[in-house]
Amino acid sequence: MLGKTSLGSIGLVIGGILSVIGFTAYFFSDNATLNLVGFFYGIPILLGGFALKAAELKPAPFAEPTTPQVLQLREQKATATQNQIRKDVTRYRYGQEVHLDTSLERLDLCPSDEERPVLIGVREADVEGEYALVLQFLSPLISLELWLERREKIERFFGPGIRVEVTQTQDEYVEVSLITTAAEASLSNAA
Repeated sequence: MLGKTSLGSIGLVIGGILSVIGFTAYFFSDNATLNLVGFFYGIPILLGGFALKAAELKPAPFAEPTTPQVLQLREQKATATQNQIRKDVTRYRYGQEVHLDTSLERLDLCPSDEERPVLIGVREADVEGEYALVLQFLSPLISLELWLERREKIERFFGPGIRVEVTQTQDEYVEVSLITTAAEASLSNAA
């Protein structure tokens, strides 16, 4: 729940209210307690809110609503890695330029900051009875051929129990589908 809320916005609202109370108490009344609350708590919280807002990375949106059938499939077959990725990219992050930046670096998919693909959306799907987490990237400077060359490395990185399909939906847009494998599903159901 906390990851779905912007801590920067909370800091700005609470810090702003406390600061206004403090300034009001300082200029219009002799209430020293309210004055201290505003100056010693309000202003630092307000500044912290500005700092968090400046370092904030918004959650990647779901490209389409997840159907109840796919939700049930997720509960039955999704791997721990798929669940972690979905949770990480759909919450506020701080101090990162893009979602999955360290993963993209380890996969040799961002030679420089300017060439780094940007995650623009996520969706969940049923692919031949298997759960798929589809990551949609804006990738104008990384070619589809490079993505395809890294496909096996992506499978090893996000595996086990994952197969990867890479497709280009439009110019500069690439979808990476992380699909569970039947072998992994039968192992997790047996445990």
